[in-house]
Amino acid sequence: MSLNDFDPHTSPFLSHLIELRDRLLKAILAVLLVFLPLSFYANDIYSFLANPLLKHLPEHSTMIAIDVASPFLTPFKLALVVSVFLAVPIILYQFWAFVAPGLYKSERRLVLPLLIASTFLFYLGVAFAYFVVFPLVFGFLTTTAPVGVTVMTDITKYLDFILTMFFAFGVCFEVPIFTIVLVWTGFTSPAELADKRPYVVVGAFIIGMLLTPPDAISQTLLAVPMWMLFEIGLLCSRFFVHTGDGEDKHPKIIEDHETDF
Repeated sequence: MSLNDFDPHTSPFLSHLIELRDRLLKAILAVLLVFLPLSFYANDIYSFLANPLLKHLPEHSTMIAIDVASPFLTPFKLALVVSVFLAVPIILYQFWAFVAPGLYKSERRLVLPLLIASTFLFYLGVAFAYFVVFPLVFGFLTTTAPVGVTVMTDITKYLDFILTMFFAFGVCFEVPIFTIVLVWTGFTSPAELADKRPYVVVGAFIIGMLLTPPDAISQTLLAVPMWMLFEIGLLCSRFFVHTGDGEDKHPKIIEDHETDF
């Protein structure tokens, strides 16, 4: 007996599983639809992402492919990652469509803007890494090779490096979202976060040290934006402070729940 044979009214748990399956299939289909045309331009996409390094390679130096299949597989891997990256709005919409019916009206008013803002901030972090960080980092690293050493980076290792950097900057640019959620859930308050500002600054530089290459430029370029984004999140979080206690909020939630459904 398949899942579709169950009555959703008598089997609510299975109906949720069916809904989840459908949403996942739609998200995967969206990624595949984006990947198919991008696969024809996989080499061009890789060349575009390799441009920050290629600009700073010494004269007569090029990137190399160590593995036999890497000239073919590496660009296709990148095309798949870019497909997921471009399909994120659709993936998040499927996630939102799945969880929204179970949220209260007040929660839906907050979660949807946060999803949109988090997507924008992640894209912003990736763009910041590509257009600001990479030129400075590669311009520095390619000039530090000892005499007699030619800089010739493997295409697979380069892809792994930039994907790690993209992910690091994308996630770290979510600091305002994390700050707002912490305040909105009542876990902390803007005043308490402001008091912990010195620890946040130190933590930002520690994260920059752990997630970036061992040079002061990239560490600073990650830590300083994190600090600034924390200040922005701290400012915005003042609009999401819970003013009532649990007894005051509970009747309001019940009322919202009853009016929504």
